[in-house]
Amino acid sequence: MGLRGYLTKRAIVALVTLFVIATLNFMIFQVISPLDPTRTFVDPKFTKAMRDALLAQYGLLEPIQTRYIKYITNIFTWNFGISFATMTPVVNELAWRLPNTVLLLGTALIGTVLVGLPLGMMAASRRGKKLDMLTLAGGLFANGVPVFFIQLIFLLFFSYYMFIWFGFQFFPSRGMVSIPAPTDPIRYAADVLWHLAQPALSLIVGGFGGWALYIRNMMIDALTQDYITTARAKGLSERSVLYRHAFRGILPPIVTILALSIPGIVTGAVITEYIFTWPGIGSWYLAGLLGADFPVVQAVFFLYALLMLIANLVADLLYGVLDPRVRVGIRR
Repeated sequence: MGLRGYLTKRAIVALVTLFVIATLNFMIFQVISPLDPTRTFVDPKFTKAMRDALLAQYGLLEPIQTRYIKYITNIFTWNFGISFATMTPVVNELAWRLPNTVLLLGTALIGTVLVGLPLGMMAASRRGKKLDMLTLAGGLFANGVPVFFIQLIFLLFFSYYMFIWFGFQFFPSRGMVSIPAPTDPIRYAADVLWHLAQPALSLIVGGFGGWALYIRNMMIDALTQDYITTARAKGLSERSVLYRHAFRGILPPIVTILALSIPGIVTGAVITEYIFTWPGIGSWYLAGLLGADFPVVQAVFFLYALLMLIANLVADLLYGVLDPRVRVGIRR
């Protein structure tokens, strides 16, 4: 079986898995539907007839098989239905919130990798020295402290105390843009970046430690392999051994981690967006969960599952490109 046949088989399995996940996504909310989502945002004094009329408008009084067919049709046509809370199409709100979340978490992921990956490689190449010890200490501390605690410290220092001491905030404490927003496009972009800096930096500080430790440990293991000993015996420079041989050997697991990080970029960081009042998918999902806005929560669940399956397919493809052993195994 060649690479094309292998990927086709994986794609079929992914589609079946996605359908099963979508069905479970529907059934979960049917189990908790007796909670009555209207109770979270409707006047308690509403009569039963008024409440039933509202439930009928939402389609919640239809037979379960009818609701399931509508749900599957909506979810696989990128419709997602109507929000209970706002009575607007879920896809409309998803369309403007999604870029905000991708901007925040995409920036944080890129920054985390750019800091953690070279730091872990340098620590592995200098094992037992000061840089390695500092990387271990910093990585363990950053990886052990909850991200929300780091973010609260950032807010306390850069927003509150900076204003108390110097009369200005180094970073804004909330939102994505100033109010009123600048009308000039360049000033508007600069204002968004100013608001982006604090939440993105807090995520980088909280996330680089795990990356640095993971890369360091994989590099140390790679540097003990026989092919590294052979490369050094040939007289290759240590830089060449490190980057062209050892790093290439650990690329497949790095690709897997990166691929599996993509769904998190899109579906949002709930706590981060809540703390910094960032208008993204995470804060929207939290509001939907607390308000029993089932179509919103189902849309986020489905989007995460879809992206996770796509990420796995991309990782499988890149494995075949990066690792010759995978290609040989597929052909067999």
